[in-house]
Amino acid sequence: MRRILLVDDEINVLNALVRAMRQHLDIEDLHIETFTDPFDALTRCADVTFDLVISDFRMPQMTGVEFLHAIKEVAPDTVRMILSASTEFETVTSAINDAQVFRFIPKPWQVGDLRENIRLALDYHDSLRKEHQLADRQRVHEGTLSREELALRKMEEEEPGLLKVKWGPNGEIIM
Repeated sequence: MRRILLVDDEINVLNALVRAMRQHLDIEDLHIETFTDPFDALTRCADVTFDLVISDFRMPQMTGVEFLHAIKEVAPDTVRMILSASTEFETVTSAINDAQVFRFIPKPWQVGDLRENIRLALDYHDSLRKEHQLADRQRVHEGTLSREELALRKMEEEEPGLLKVKWGPNGEIIM
């Protein structure tokens, strides 16, 4: 399953992005989540792993660069892209340098460009995942990672949040 997170303070932009993705992306089992509040989106990223996050640059609560920088801290393997009507050099530079943004997509976007950039971002995400798997296998071979730990990592990768248990004050599991 592919998971994409969209964050923009304008619900109409989010709806247009979702519509464009559903119509023009040829991805089976695509799950798209949208948020108008970046703080809610950050909370969601603590519970679910996303392949790709696309954020607006100008939002009232925080800038897209601040948001994507926070995403980088919470989920470093999530590919980050920024969407903006601004073409100021400082904006683009800040996005790339501070949040390590994979792509900068101008508003209004062209569907073909959006589709190609998402494809490239997902390919990049897959290559990051493969690099991590190879590194984990090497750690098992070297003895610095046990097979059990590797199995737990794979389970968490396949079902994000599966191994996160919330405990209550009396030792009960909170759902």
